[in-house]
Amino acid sequence: MLSFVLFVVAVLLVGGALFLVASLLLGRGETQPPADPDRSPVELPEDRPVVADDVRGLRIAVTARGYRMVEVDWLLDQLAQTLDERDAEIAALRAELAARSRPEAPTDPGAGPADREGMQDA
Repeated sequence: MLSFVLFVVAVLLVGGALFLVASLLLGRGETQPPADPDRSPVELPEDRPVVADDVRGLRIAVTARGYRMVEVDWLLDQLAQTLDERDAEIAALRAELAARSRPEAPTDPGAGPADREGMQDA
C-alpha cells in the first residue's frame, strides 16, 4: 500500500513539474498580445479604390488556433463597405447614362409633332 501511495505522489510531482515548465516556456499559448478591436494591422488603401492585388497582398496573423477573428471580421467589414460604395456608384452612373440616352420629352405634353413644326414656322 505504501508503494502505491509513493507512486501516486511521484506521478503527481512529475506531472506538476512538467506542467510548470511547459507553462513557463510556452506562456498562455498566444504568440501576440490580444488585438485591439478598433484597430487592425491589416491595412487597405484609403486614398484609392481597393483592387484585387490589394486583397491578394493581405496577410492575416496566424495564432495557435487559426486566424485572429478580430482581424478577419474587420477585413470582411471593410471589403463589404467597399463593395457597397462601388455598387452605389455603378447604380448612379447607370441611372445617369440611362437618363442621358432617353430622348427629351416635349415641354408641352399636349403638343404633338405636327404642332411643334407649326410653332417653329411661326
